[in-house]
Amino acid sequence: MKIALGSDHGGFNLKNLIIDHLKQKGIECEDLGCHSTDSCDYPEFGLKVAKAVKSKEYDFGIIVCGTGIGISIAANKVPGIRAAHCTDSFTARATRQHNNSNILALGERITGPSIALDIVDAFLSTDFEGGRHEKRVNMIEEIEKEYLK
Repeated sequence: MKIALGSDHGGFNLKNLIIDHLKQKGIECEDLGCHSTDSCDYPEFGLKVAKAVKSKEYDFGIIVCGTGIGISIAANKVPGIRAAHCTDSFTARATRQHNNSNILALGERITGPSIALDIVDAFLSTDFEGGRHEKRVNMIEEIEKEYLK
């Protein structure tokens, strides 16, 4: 498994904690930025991770900003990306099972470090169930084809 990670300044510290956590578990990951707590723009890093996941160079992405909301909105503008902002392990598992989400979005200012790591583990260890959910994911892809040209 190979994971692309990105954050703005508001998610920098949590992103680094997640990178350390993934490396301790032997999971290959790459930090696509930012690389400091200097003010920067979350859309840039949401896009970098989304493009990396879309290209299939990475299996999944993890993006972090202050709330996780803005960076997930930016990533979701890329067709084929299903970035889910999660605040607990249940939603992390559910978005993988039901939505086949390929990017996890977290908020450093709203999710504590230990909970964030639990969310990461839940997201990365859960498979897409397919079946009835496949139809709905396909419907999302049709929406993208019509509106994200």
